[in-house]
Amino acid sequence: MSVSPAEPAAYPFNEAAGLELSERYAEVRAHEGLPRVQLPYGEPAWLVTRYADARLVLGDQRFSRAACVAHDEPRQSENQNNSGILAMDPPDHSRLRRLVAGAFTVQRMERLRPDIRALAESLLDDMVAAGPPADLVDAFALPLPVSVICRMLGVPEADRPLFRKWSDDALSTSSLTAEEAEASRQELRAYMAELIAGHRVRPADDLMTSLIEARDHEDRLSEQELIDLCVAVLVAGHETTATQIPNFVWTLLGRPGELARLGADPALIPPAVEELLRFVPMGMAAGIPRYATEDVEVGGTLVREGEAVLVSMGAANRDDRRFAAPDALDLGRTGNQHLGFGHGVHHCLGAPLARVELQEALRALSLRLPGLQLAGDIVWKTQMLVRGPRAMPVGW
Repeated sequence: MSVSPAEPAAYPFNEAAGLELSERYAEVRAHEGLPRVQLPYGEPAWLVTRYADARLVLGDQRFSRAACVAHDEPRQSENQNNSGILAMDPPDHSRLRRLVAGAFTVQRMERLRPDIRALAESLLDDMVAAGPPADLVDAFALPLPVSVICRMLGVPEADRPLFRKWSDDALSTSSLTAEEAEASRQELRAYMAELIAGHRVRPADDLMTSLIEARDHEDRLSEQELIDLCVAVLVAGHETTATQIPNFVWTLLGRPGELARLGADPALIPPAVEELLRFVPMGMAAGIPRYATEDVEVGGTLVREGEAVLVSMGAANRDDRRFAAPDALDLGRTGNQHLGFGHGVHHCLGAPLARVELQEALRALSLRLPGLQLAGDIVWKTQMLVRGPRAMPVGW
């Protein structure tokens, strides 16, 4: 068993432009034990790249998110943000998660499907009417999840340009100083506090009103928790889906015939979405760190109490111990227990919504625009936690 940390390797491994998974992941996954890595900021961490090890760390409460508050946590930006539900452990995490979970059940999301389908088709109607070329991100991938989460939460869709900037700031790695990042975060919190105040005067049939009732009448969360929870739902509720739609299209366009295959057989779309979630490594690096609260052996390495661990879901999803031909995109793959939405207590709360949105996006594109093709150069996001096109010109 490995117990002594080696000199940490510079991290992240992935490049910002494109969606390739760095070959470094396969190299370190093939060696026994965990490698030590050093992100641009914070202390070194152990890096998990194997599927079984990832499930262990993500699912075992001996690995804490709340402990990050007491550490100089490994991160890609100067700014350290240890607030909100993602920086909590049970029971506080469980208390807040329960307040929101009911709004994102599979049954509720299925009831939303007809509206999401109609919205996707309407956005494509507008694209086709305007004629090619179109920016798939701005005309389709962004407004689809933004419209849905705004309706669910009770946020004016007209404010989309504001919170697009705030979302970009929240996911920025080096374009903002710590002071600028904190100022942006406080602007978003102030905006959300104002919306909450308006909802208190004019309650509506939406998630924000139900969270306000939990705060004002049941005392189940503090005012700051209410604000931060609404912020988290707004940002997480659109950003990753808006990024994955063009990521999925880019991946499919690189494999001629696959998009048309989905149009010819829409029953393939749900397993195709699961396979794309497994296959596309969206993150620049492994996700949020966890800290061991006691000595734990992981993948042949003794992780000491107080040491940080980073889990690369993208690498774990390509582990040949778990997936046959993991580097091949197989749209009909079955039994696909990928980690695209994480695992354990921090498993993505909005996964049922994201699945419906991604399925309906691919359905609309494959049926309505079977000849979809690139019509210019992609502008890739840079200096961000997530990878994907910022602009993607397409024709049909």
